[in-house]
Amino acid sequence: MATRFALDQLAERLRQSKGLAAKSDIATVAASLGLSGADAIPVGDDCAAIPDADGFTLFAIEGFMNEFVATDPWFAGWCGVMVNISDVAAMGGRPLAVVNAIWADGAGNATPVLDGMKAASRAFGVPVVGGHSNIRTDRGQFAVAILGRAKHLLTSFDAEPGDHLIAAIDLRGRYREPFSNWEAATDAPAHRLRGDLDLLPAIAEAGLCKAAKDISQGGIIGTAAMLAECSGVGVSIDIAAIPKPDGIALEHWLQTFPSFGYLLSVRLDRLAETLARFHARGIAAADIGEINAGATVSIRDGDTQEIIWDFARQPLIGCGSPTVGRRREVA
Repeated sequence: MATRFALDQLAERLRQSKGLAAKSDIATVAASLGLSGADAIPVGDDCAAIPDADGFTLFAIEGFMNEFVATDPWFAGWCGVMVNISDVAAMGGRPLAVVNAIWADGAGNATPVLDGMKAASRAFGVPVVGGHSNIRTDRGQFAVAILGRAKHLLTSFDAEPGDHLIAAIDLRGRYREPFSNWEAATDAPAHRLRGDLDLLPAIAEAGLCKAAKDISQGGIIGTAAMLAECSGVGVSIDIAAIPKPDGIALEHWLQTFPSFGYLLSVRLDRLAETLARFHARGIAAADIGEINAGATVSIRDGDTQEIIWDFARQPLIGCGSPTVGRRREVA
């Protein structure tokens, strides 16, 4: 068990982490565009979800840090496909196709990024159907967008008090230095990657879960905070219950971006079946906490608890909806 002093220190370092700080930038951009969680298509989900005839069309986009692309260009290309697919899965959807935008100083600098994209496209079975390129520029930039579709949504706006928070993470990997990326995909069989990602839409379609998020650069705690803010709830996380690889420091793990990692808000009566679906595919999954009617994100270790974020004092991404709890499903 951690001491009170140690938990205090961990909470403060998580509050000051770069991943959490980056998520707070969303509020600035959303305010500039006049967006909020109360819009007709609420902002704050992993994808934009546009209702169509009998489901939802999903759109998402990811831009990549220049340092990341320059340091590991092949993996940046792979991640361009992978993280967008993860966002679609987090919404209960299945990916249809991706497009990319790439700028590079010559074809030689663009090639490894494109090779990584091509490898991921083949592994996940999601085609690259176009995009925009400029390989006559003095600096590199890279972004990838995706189109997907969902029959039933998992959202960031439907976690409810009394739900339990599941963390589901593929631990069969390793860190891809020097960044905090837990890489468990590039060596995995394609059939396993595709089957694992189909877990989320299958869970949505079975009615086992109503709210979920992809664990992103904000790590487990930052992602839980975004989910809680959008849903207008609080969350208490038991740090001892979080699935974690052996030999990895907890503080490092809590700020890690896993290649397969999701948080799901699940009712108690659906908890066992939801966990069993992940376990059946070799995915580490555990009940790590509870959703409550409060306005704080806290971590606890035994009887000791520390608040990471208090939405009553300061918004994080600024996308909480006054109409939380609504279900955006097709009848």
